[in-house]
Amino acid sequence: MTANILLVTGDAAESLEVLYPYQRLREEGYTVHIAAPTRKKLRFVVHDFEDGYDTYTEKPGYTWPADLAFSEIEPGRYAGVVIPGGRAPEYLRNDPELRKVLKAFFDADKPVAQICHGPLLTAAVGVLSGRRVTAYPALEMDMQTAGADFQDAEVVVDGPLVSSRAWPDHSAWMREFLAVLRARE
Repeated sequence: MTANILLVTGDAAESLEVLYPYQRLREEGYTVHIAAPTRKKLRFVVHDFEDGYDTYTEKPGYTWPADLAFSEIEPGRYAGVVIPGGRAPEYLRNDPELRKVLKAFFDADKPVAQICHGPLLTAAVGVLSGRRVTAYPALEMDMQTAGADFQDAEVVVDGPLVSSRAWPDHSAWMREFLAVLRARE
């Protein structure tokens, strides 16, 4: 029997940060369910780093269907959760159903992978105090405000929590998340 992994996201999530872990985890034999505020076709974006810009640029990305709504999630069915970045976390952090789900993963000490702006969600749940994390570098102050020890590194592992800065760090992020998952199987 394969373990289930939950991936929580919404419109304007970064395409690579959703689809890379989705495909990578499936490649390793996990069943991955994508959850969003509602069951619908999600519209992702592509963030890129271009010369002359002070920040990343954004372009339309892929579309992908959500398997279930946040209100349908049963956290006990999942071995871990993935939280991609992009702009989605900015509005998803206001969703009370998603906050309950994420809190359940932390209360059960289950593996959590977060990347880029994804840590805005775990900060909103109030579970970062005293933890070491990384995130998109512009979130350093947000992470410190949440009580986390921010580290500008490719990947940071703090117990079951695995964080990375952005899609260029994918290989290290998924390598460490898979190691955490396997250690708990």
